[in-house]
Amino acid sequence: MANLRANKIVGIGSTDAGLTFNGPISFNSQEFMYFPTGNTTNRGRGRALFGGGYLTPSGYDGSISYLDLQSNGNTIDFGDLTVNRGTPASLSSATRGIWAGGGLPGGVGDQIDYVTIATNSSAIDFGDLTAARKYFGGSGSQIRGIFGGGDSAPGPAQLDTIDYVTIASTGNAQDFGNLLSATQHVASCSSPTRSIFAGGATPTLINVIQFVTISTTGNANDFGDLTVVRKSTDGLSSNTRGLFAAGNTPSLSKSIDFITMTTAGNAADFGDLSQNNHHYACASNSITGVWSGGYSGSGAGFNTIDYVTIATTGDAKDWGDEFSNRKYHAGCSDSHGGL
Repeated sequence: MANLRANKIVGIGSTDAGLTFNGPISFNSQEFMYFPTGNTTNRGRGRALFGGGYLTPSGYDGSISYLDLQSNGNTIDFGDLTVNRGTPASLSSATRGIWAGGGLPGGVGDQIDYVTIATNSSAIDFGDLTAARKYFGGSGSQIRGIFGGGDSAPGPAQLDTIDYVTIASTGNAQDFGNLLSATQHVASCSSPTRSIFAGGATPTLINVIQFVTISTTGNANDFGDLTVVRKSTDGLSSNTRGLFAAGNTPSLSKSIDFITMTTAGNAADFGDLSQNNHHYACASNSITGVWSGGYSGSGAGFNTIDYVTIATTGDAKDWGDEFSNRKYHAGCSDSHGGL
C-alpha cells in the first residue's frame, strides 16, 4: 500500500490553501495505477450498428445488430427499425444512429428512424426525407446529417437532391443543395467538416468524388476521381482518411480506394476486401473500418465481416460474423470520422 503525505489538506475556499497539486504527479509504489484517458464524453465509445437489408428468401429486413469496434467478434441483436427496408442510408452522431429511406415491399420509403446507440432498443420515428428514395448516401458531423443522391422510384429515376437533418432533434429533412449530377448507388463518408460522395450511376457508371461543407448549405464541388468507375461501393472514414470499397466496376470488385479528405485529389489503391461483392454495410472509428455482409449478385447475402486499419494500407482481415446473411443494409457508429 502506498501512503499519500501532505503538509496540510484544507477545504475549498480556505484562506490557507495548503499543498497545491500543479503539473505532473508521480507515485512511488510497488503496484501499478492507470488513469482513464480522453474526455468523459468520448470515453467508452466504439459501437457500430447495422440496420435493415434484405434476407433470402424472407425479403426486406428491419433488424439492427451491433458490434464493439474495440475488439473482434460477431454482431449482437440491438432491436428493429420502424419498418422493414433495404438500401437505406445511415449516419450518426456520437449518441444517435439514423436510418432513412430505402426500398420497401411495393415501393420506396421516405421515413427517417433513430436510435440511441448506447442503449439496445428498437428505432423511433424521426421524420421524413424531402423525397422518398433508395440507393443513396448518408454521412455527417456531430451536429448535422447529410443525405445525397438516390433513386426515387422502383425503376431508375436518379436524384441529385441533398437533404440535411439536425441529428439531436427530430423533424423532417430540409433541402441542402444538389450533387454535380443526378446519381444513384452513391457511397459517402465524412470528416468533421466535409461530407464526401463517391461513384454511382447516372445511369452510366462514374468515378466522380464530390463534397459539400457540412455546416453550410449549397451544391456539391468536385473533389477528384476514384481509381475506377464504380457503383454500389461503400464508404467509411477516420477524421482524415476516407475509404471506398467493392461495388460494380461493372464487374464485381473487392478493391479499396482511399483519399485524404482535407485536400482534393484522386483516390489511390488501399488493398482488397476478402470477396468480390457489393451492397455491404460499413462503419468505423478513428482506427478501424469494418464492412459487413454484402452480395455477390445471386442468392443470399453473406454474413462475413472484414476489417482494415484505416491509417495503413493493405488487404482486409476477418473480423467475425453477422447474425444473418444480409445484403442491402446500412451501418453507422458512435465514433466515425465526422465526429
